[in-house]
Amino acid sequence: MDMIDRYLNAVAAQLPQDERADIVAELRDLILSRFEAKEEELGRALTEDEQEAILREIGHPLVVSARYRKGPDHLVGPELFPYWLFGVKAGLLVLLAVQAISLFIHLVSGPADAGRAISHAFHGFFGSALTLIGVATVAAAIFEHYDIRPKWMTQWRVKDLGAFGLSDPAAWGAKVGTMEPLQAPRAPWASSRRMKAWPGGEYLFSFIAVGMFSLWWVGVLHFPGLVHVDLLGADATVTPAPVWSTLFVPILVYALIQMSVDLNSLFRPYAVRLRAFARLGIAAAGLWLTWVIFEAGHWFTLTRDGETARIAGDWTMLDAELLRTLGDGTRDLAGVADTLSVVMVWVLAMSAISLVFSVFANLWRLARG
Repeated sequence: MDMIDRYLNAVAAQLPQDERADIVAELRDLILSRFEAKEEELGRALTEDEQEAILREIGHPLVVSARYRKGPDHLVGPELFPYWLFGVKAGLLVLLAVQAISLFIHLVSGPADAGRAISHAFHGFFGSALTLIGVATVAAAIFEHYDIRPKWMTQWRVKDLGAFGLSDPAAWGAKVGTMEPLQAPRAPWASSRRMKAWPGGEYLFSFIAVGMFSLWWVGVLHFPGLVHVDLLGADATVTPAPVWSTLFVPILVYALIQMSVDLNSLFRPYAVRLRAFARLGIAAAGLWLTWVIFEAGHWFTLTRDGETARIAGDWTMLDAELLRTLGDGTRDLAGVADTLSVVMVWVLAMSAISLVFSVFANLWRLARG
């Protein structure tokens, strides 16, 4: 087999069988004509090196066969690439947020090796990131090969563009060093007002956090550090008071409504009045839940070796003096329960104050838009 046959066989192996013979014949004529022209120019037969140089000028068999191949010659073409890039960037930021929250919970939910937890978080992020990029690339390749263009690419609406801020790290409060972003020259017709940063990151973090709380609330996720307290070398079991069973469904519904509002805000971050109206209702419901929990007066029970102590309290614990002496109590079961009781009372009080501010803030946004 001579050099031309070896070259043409390599090209033919990449071609469709129904067109292979015609394309190979066309290439053979091209190669022979190039050889004859070069021989006529030199006045002698070509050496193998000279023949190979001409074949290299024609192109590598993979490149030459691609010229005859039907369909796209790329996995992600220039039309789909912006969508692919957005999907990858947004997905990576979501994965990073999920891993960060998961790492935080692992570090605070019980005794654990911090180094191992951080290593697992990095491993989980990079493994998920590679999977995300691979899936996005395969999807884009299928879209290219079969010329698929979904409606959200061809019939999009301006009011649905809010979620595209997901791929902007600056909208999440991220900055690279202290460098300010480069700004293009302002067009004569452009507004003099500075464009506000996309607020979607705030709602995404809230959606993920409340979602993880909901999974824990229904028993899908388990955090050992919330069930057992390390007390003088022995574990004390934490048992919830009856008020939590009574409020199980209201709290779950409250969390799910919060998630739905966050999800809507994620895709429509500039629907100010609609979001203010929804958050006004959420804040009012949160105030009611906080009041019911506070009025119960008993929230948890600590148990160790048959001994019990209640985490309970009332308005009298809202005393700054108690906060100053918070760490001076005894370290036995009763002392720890007293300390946690004071903390619980102040947490509920601060939560109520925050919700009151939320009510007034959303009333203002509802009025001003």
